[in-house]
Amino acid sequence: MRFYENRQLVTPGDLLAEGDYVAGKNTYRIDNRIYASRLGLVEYGDREVRVVALNAFYVPSVGDLVIGKITEVNVNGWIVDINSPYSAILKASDVFERGFKPQKDDLTEIFNIGDLILAKITSYDRTRNPQLTIREPGLGKITKGQIVKITPTKIPRVIGRKGSMINTLKRETGCRITIGQNGLILIHGKNPDDERLAIMAIHKIELEAHTSGLTDRVTEMIRREKGVRDEEGS
Repeated sequence: MRFYENRQLVTPGDLLAEGDYVAGKNTYRIDNRIYASRLGLVEYGDREVRVVALNAFYVPSVGDLVIGKITEVNVNGWIVDINSPYSAILKASDVFERGFKPQKDDLTEIFNIGDLILAKITSYDRTRNPQLTIREPGLGKITKGQIVKITPTKIPRVIGRKGSMINTLKRETGCRITIGQNGLILIHGKNPDDERLAIMAIHKIELEAHTSGLTDRVTEMIRREKGVRDEEGS
């Protein structure tokens, strides 16, 4: 017996099936019952029951744009938290245009612990940590705007098909929005209210990513909130 429809949202501890089923990924079995162990979408096979987790972590990929936080400064460069099980490395030699001299150059004058940066992954394999670069236009230290963090697997939904969702967000909120593939998004608006509106919309996308008609609902929400704000300001 199945207790949910295929691809329905389930939470840890939910009873998914009873009877002659095999417990698949993100599920567990007690006697003849199978339960969810992760938040996600349930999938029923012929005999197997599994859950596709909605909060998977970010796995680096070469060419990805990421937003990271400096966590350590050493003689050769910086260690960067990129919201992944793997810390990234930004080499000083990739930052200094002239020759880098460890005994002379103070790296904390460039980036210090706690600084946020926009960078691109240049290399990564499972034998070594991801390598970063900021040697492209628009990359480097983040000095303005707000950061919103979402589940990395929801980033494609924020972008939308052919950029439809992200273009809607930019148009309706008037904000500049820079998406990190690692689940961090930089929002810079003309004022804090516009930024707050963009953050609200992004959280709505994250929560409702598995539903259809989302672009229209997000547009409606933004316009409704702007209307309320205009009424309060009049």
